[in-house]
Amino acid sequence: MIKSKYKYNEKSDYIALSMTKFFRFIADRFFAKRYGHRAVVLETIAGVPGMVAGVWMHFKSLRNMKTGLGDYIKEMLSEAENERMHLMFFIEIAKPNWFERRLVLIAQIFFSIFYFLIFITFPRTAHKMIAYFEEEAVTSYTDYLNMIESGEIDNINAPKIAIDYYELDLDAKLSDLIIKVREDELHHSKTNHRYADINSKNIVKKSNEKSLISTIKLQKFSNSIISMETNKRS
Repeated sequence: MIKSKYKYNEKSDYIALSMTKFFRFIADRFFAKRYGHRAVVLETIAGVPGMVAGVWMHFKSLRNMKTGLGDYIKEMLSEAENERMHLMFFIEIAKPNWFERRLVLIAQIFFSIFYFLIFITFPRTAHKMIAYFEEEAVTSYTDYLNMIESGEIDNINAPKIAIDYYELDLDAKLSDLIIKVREDELHHSKTNHRYADINSKNIVKKSNEKSLISTIKLQKFSNSIISMETNKRS
């Protein structure tokens, strides 16, 4: 059961929460406490939303010829890249078999289509859903960490790729890696909650946004004035 510190202010929040519970139910049935394998599949899916949002808003910026979306695009693409790296870490740890690799492929295809449709039609709901996903990820990684600390799971050495990425000590353990990954997921949760709230009022307010077309027209007008002044002097 998700116990989010954020209040459910709109119907979309309940929809997002319901979808999160549904996906959590499936994950529990498939993987139970096999957290390494669970992470492989879920991090594959987790890398989708940021890329979908970033690319869609990138094209929106190009289509509308407006600035103001740069920070949002960078944040979303950064999230996608971060989740991709999480996947690389846990592939080294879990060593997924052929069935799990096929499952990853199928899950990624279906979730990509599903999230794309949700995002372009109900962006607030999409961001809220991912925010709740990330809260669940924080809970799952906390459970994973507790099992390591209790001795139920071996605290093996962290993969070199993770040590390089997070600049960990060379003797860093799996528990050190999970703490770092959990911090990332918490950040993503807060970010998506924030963008969901901004989305209800539009990510970029038109009054604060500069149109590239207007900028070009202004530049041409300024150039024409300068040219006229130059001709008068000559």
